[in-house]
Amino acid sequence: MTRKVIHVALNGVTGRMGYRQHLVRSLLSIREQGGIQLEDGTTIFPEPILVGRNEERLRAIAERHGLERWTTHLDEVLGDPEVDVYFDTQVTSARETALLQAIEAGKHVYTEKPLAGSLEGALRLAKAAKAAGITHGVVHDKLFLPGVLKLQRLLHEGFFGQVLSVRLEFGYWVFEGDEIPSQRPSWNYRADQGGGIVLDMFPHWQYLLTDLFGPISALYARNTTHIPRRWDEAGQPYEATADDAAYAVLEFASGAFASVNSSWAVRVNRRELLELQVDGTVASAVAGLRDCAVQHRVSTPMPVWNPDLPDPIDYQALWSDIPDNMTFDNGFKVEWELFLKCASEGRPFAWDFAEGAKGVQLANLALQSSAEGRRLDVPALAL
Repeated sequence: MTRKVIHVALNGVTGRMGYRQHLVRSLLSIREQGGIQLEDGTTIFPEPILVGRNEERLRAIAERHGLERWTTHLDEVLGDPEVDVYFDTQVTSARETALLQAIEAGKHVYTEKPLAGSLEGALRLAKAAKAAGITHGVVHDKLFLPGVLKLQRLLHEGFFGQVLSVRLEFGYWVFEGDEIPSQRPSWNYRADQGGGIVLDMFPHWQYLLTDLFGPISALYARNTTHIPRRWDEAGQPYEATADDAAYAVLEFASGAFASVNSSWAVRVNRRELLELQVDGTVASAVAGLRDCAVQHRVSTPMPVWNPDLPDPIDYQALWSDIPDNMTFDNGFKVEWELFLKCASEGRPFAWDFAEGAKGVQLANLALQSSAEGRRLDVPALAL
């Protein structure tokens, strides 16, 4: 059996997402399982190289996991001919420049979302990556969630009949940081650092909703900053300049509609932090991160509006959970395996920079719609 080592430079690994999901639960997990086996019998074995700005934290992570290489110099790692893949999970404002450097250095590139802070930047990256002939990809992790995979199976089997509408609810209360520490870094609430829930989450909603229900043809959105004053990691107050909530109506080319609510200033009264309700002519479903419950037409109750009496129907009891009758791996890890296979063989990746640019486009249109107070068409991107 041939073993092929792929050296992967991870920039931004000291952050929560970069460390937990991409390093520990993806690359290190792949190493623990013995690598990734290709059809020809070759085993791909990733060798992480940690990149970041904080020398002390990088050293601590490397020692904790027995990793030999780390650096605070991006130029050094990009100039190393042994490095095969560059991965970016930095703050949004630093991403475009670093990705362009990696493309110019001839590395395969994989990145978190959004691809860039603007559509112009995203298109610039997509064109540069295509011209370089490298394998390039953007993380589309929510496609691999157990609840979404169950929902995909229902759609594939025609369970809903004609899909009429979708309701996406996402969010939770992010503490301001004064009395209780915030769960999210302060840059998320600073516009000049690429913060804001629209730029953070609408690229997710673009690929998730498009993959499930087809092209998005138009949208109307309103974004706002509900909590204008927050406290940073040092306990210092600052003015939040980026949006922390957005409310949108999307139209699909199929004629279906979606209402999409995203907020870091909402208290959760649902089974999961993300829930997606799909209503069709024959049946409905509510999918979350892990669960998916369904209700068919034959088990749909007949409510009668009567505010004078208690409602006798236990609505929740009339939904049935789809069982976990298949194996679900970590979504980030699954996509890493797919990307590394493509990179090792020099093949295109399904969720490339062109797809990532579509996510930035939807976020930019949502911001424009809110600023102008009008419905906007979503044009096809010329790539």
